[in-house]
Amino acid sequence: MSDMREIGVGIIGTGFMGKAHAFAYRAVSGIFPGLPRPVLQAVADIDGAAAERAAGQLGFRNWRTDWRSLVEDPAIGIVSITTPNVMHREMALAAIAAGKHVHCEKPIAPDAGAARDMMMAAEAAGIVTQVGYNYIKNPMLKLARDMVAAGELGDITGFRGIHAEDYMADPETPYSWRCDPSGGGGAIADIGSHIVGMARFLLGPIAEVHADLETVVKSRPVAPGAAERRAVEVDDIARLTVRFARGCGGTIEANWAAIGRKMQLGFELAGTKGSLAYTQERLNELAFYRAGGDIRHGGFVRIESGPAHHPYGLFCVAPGHQLGFNDLKTIEVAEFLEAIAGGERRGPDFREAWEIQKVIDAAIASSRTRSWLRID
Repeated sequence: MSDMREIGVGIIGTGFMGKAHAFAYRAVSGIFPGLPRPVLQAVADIDGAAAERAAGQLGFRNWRTDWRSLVEDPAIGIVSITTPNVMHREMALAAIAAGKHVHCEKPIAPDAGAARDMMMAAEAAGIVTQVGYNYIKNPMLKLARDMVAAGELGDITGFRGIHAEDYMADPETPYSWRCDPSGGGGAIADIGSHIVGMARFLLGPIAEVHADLETVVKSRPVAPGAAERRAVEVDDIARLTVRFARGCGGTIEANWAAIGRKMQLGFELAGTKGSLAYTQERLNELAFYRAGGDIRHGGFVRIESGPAHHPYGLFCVAPGHQLGFNDLKTIEVAEFLEAIAGGERRGPDFREAWEIQKVIDAAIASSRTRSWLRID
């Protein structure tokens, strides 16, 4: 890797993901030695008070309300985009034109066409991109993929995946950018992109999809407590039947109206020699069933995350002490910085995010036509 001692970071957005990015960029140098050291140069938000507050709390050198001035700042080498996805294309293209590396939240864009524009511009400019699929940075997920690739499960016969939460279950939750069809799909895009990306991470490309998308909450208040309501046109629940290019089939569900669920992102993956089960609700565990042997001793074995599962040991020397959400984001940032410094490019980059978006677009179209669609 090249010797890049420091690199300036600018983050657009101060919400949940803006803070998560800032936490990760602040933490990464103390955990992953030898990488370029991020310097929190600037934060931008249309709400000046929020930008000023974030700068003071998180240690940015300056703040502004104009994201374009952040993108054009010569002291900034990385632009992190944590705004609603309808804004991603314009911001990413501006950052790429300014020669910045781009760290963008998911879903990358409202549709595959916009995602392709972003991908083509980044690849033509030769800049490094990273998309915020931090859940697959979990050492347990990397272990699962390695086990599949090594044939420990035999031939894969099926995949069942789900991402369910309840943050949109209340019909009195106001209409927001999440409900606006100009931003693409609803649950299928917002959280479905995570489980679609996880399925691809484990088993490779999805070749075909047949989907049923449902809007459960038909209207929402235009503002908190308002009597006026606005019709909802995006999905609350998406149910997909898929065929992978490797030959096996599977099901995928995305549901942001699942009462009681806060973070049910998980899967069961079956093969001829064994199976794996995982849920983000217990993100430091992977359940493994091995076929054969004494049936009296049968059942799933719990694999517990520890220093043997890199890079867990960089965070904690003791097994069973557990990683968390922000640790996964820090791993994501570390791999991004490694790629910028000339090391391995693990992604997911804009090209992988485009592939995920193609599956989402196909699911939306399939639900409308009630038919199987191939992923080009």
